[in-house]
Amino acid sequence: MTTAELYNELNYVNHSREKRLYYANMVMDNPDLIPKLLDILFRVDDKISPRAAWVLEFMCSKKIEAIIPFLDRFTENMSKVHLDSAVRPVAKICELLIKATNPNIEKALTETHKERIIENCFDYMINDEKVAPKAYAMSTLFILGKEFDWVHPELQLILERDFHQQSAAFKARARHILKKLKKDR
Repeated sequence: MTTAELYNELNYVNHSREKRLYYANMVMDNPDLIPKLLDILFRVDDKISPRAAWVLEFMCSKKIEAIIPFLDRFTENMSKVHLDSAVRPVAKICELLIKATNPNIEKALTETHKERIIENCFDYMINDEKVAPKAYAMSTLFILGKEFDWVHPELQLILERDFHQQSAAFKARARHILKKLKKDR
């Protein structure tokens, strides 16, 4: 399947779990589609870009190691994604990567990948993003802060600074993370 053919297929992806799972399975069964899916995802101003992000997120949820050969490309370009409906799955993929207990992922994630993820997650925290990317970013940063000692103080500062002006959902996650941060001291 060419990139153009995959692009056309992604027109049929919607918010339904069934559609996203169907296309994620198609990509997992044909790993040569992953770079094509990334090509479409990183067409950041295209209305189909979020659909590629949804499929990639589902693929990563089911088979996280499938993204290993593309970690450089993903982490280099993820910060360019700006459409709200594409930002959320990208933030979720970052969380999935960092939470993964798969030894292959742990081995493949370099310090550079982690630093890019940290930078991207802090951008989600300080920019005008919706709650979901911020929530995924909080969790990701909390975990990475165990490895990068400067992350926890910065995260705590942002959470405490923004707490009162954010939504109830943000506050709930922030309260949880702040409690963990204070406990880990």
